Amino acid sequence: MSLSEYLMNNLLLVGVALASGAMLLWPFVMRILHGSQEVGVNEAVLLINQKDALVLDVREPAEYSAGHIPNARNLPAGQLKDRLQEIERWKARPVIVHCRNGQRSSAAAAALRQAGFSEAVKLRDGLGAWEQANLPIQKGTRG
Repeated sequence: MSLSEYLMNNLLLVGVALASGAMLLWPFVMRILHGSQEVGVNEAVLLINQKDALVLDVREPAEYSAGHIPNARNLPAGQLKDRLQEIERWKARPVIVHCRNGQRSSAAAAALRQAGFSEAVKLRDGLGAWEQANLPIQKGTRG
């Protein structure tokens, strides 16, 4: 049996295989098309320790004070555009943007890149991923 005969006889299997492959590649393709840049927890720790990255928590103050990444600066997503001057000095350095699970931080990181923060990235899966990795959490309003 030739390859073409096999493919014709198993058209459904071939279709399922192609669809599965496309679904696996979809997030990667979307990241390239939309310019979404994100880092995992390990990459974030390296940026913090080696490049003195700013950790920017874009959750609301009550969420922030309940628990946040140590030394993170709180700047709620809704206030970001009006308060950019507060973080201007980090424009040429890495900025790791996070929220609880990654929803608000995607838009905030994109807005920062548009404003000239070329190394702004979001923390993949947000504070939840940080906690899941058993990394330290700080409570209170400092930041």
